[in-house]
Amino acid sequence: MADAPRETEPHSARDRHTEGRGRAGRAGMAAGVLVALVFIGGFAWFANQVSLMTTPADPPDADAIVVLTGGHFRLNAAVDLLKAGKGQRLLISGVNPVARAGDLRRATGAEEALFSCCVDIDRLALDTVGNAAESAKWIRAHAYKTVIVVTNNYHMPRSLLEMRRLLAETALLPYPVIAGNAKDGVLLTKPDALRVLFTEYVKYLGALARGAWPYGNGGDAATSPSDLARR
Repeated sequence: MADAPRETEPHSARDRHTEGRGRAGRAGMAAGVLVALVFIGGFAWFANQVSLMTTPADPPDADAIVVLTGGHFRLNAAVDLLKAGKGQRLLISGVNPVARAGDLRRATGAEEALFSCCVDIDRLALDTVGNAAESAKWIRAHAYKTVIVVTNNYHMPRSLLEMRRLLAETALLPYPVIAGNAKDGVLLTKPDALRVLFTEYVKYLGALARGAWPYGNGGDAATSPSDLARR
């Protein structure tokens, strides 16, 4: 007795489902590779731009100077600019609440008279976003139009990004303090420096992403600078 012929479905529903999953998987993998390439390419561009930054030998005069604490030699560089008359006043943003003005003055070797007349201290900012907000309050309160921004080279792109969101009407002049020996791209050959750059790059991308949503109209930045302590 002959066997009954079995029905075959060359393109059964199961086959089509498997093929569909395969195409989706390949598309997802291709998208992942593309994102990775863009991310790596962006980091290479960011690192190269940072490594090529130089400290201006003779920056133009400005109304004021803002230094963001947290990196090597930033404070000394800002005080030197103030001494040279590059700005009328200096804001030191992001100072540890337990640090006293006298401690900062002694650390920079500045005269007491200079700190008494021309230096303000912000102890409220906890991060770069806070630096931008507190700096904007201070700048708007004094109606400054041109401000020199002092921070490390790797920190400068994100600092300017955050500050310009709140200070579109103010000319911000970057004064990058070079971290380590970054001349001629040497920075890119040091593993520790690359780790710092990578971390900063990720934070920079986060700041860009945050900018995709309304950041506010700068109302908070226009409030009184009474929170800024002089001592």
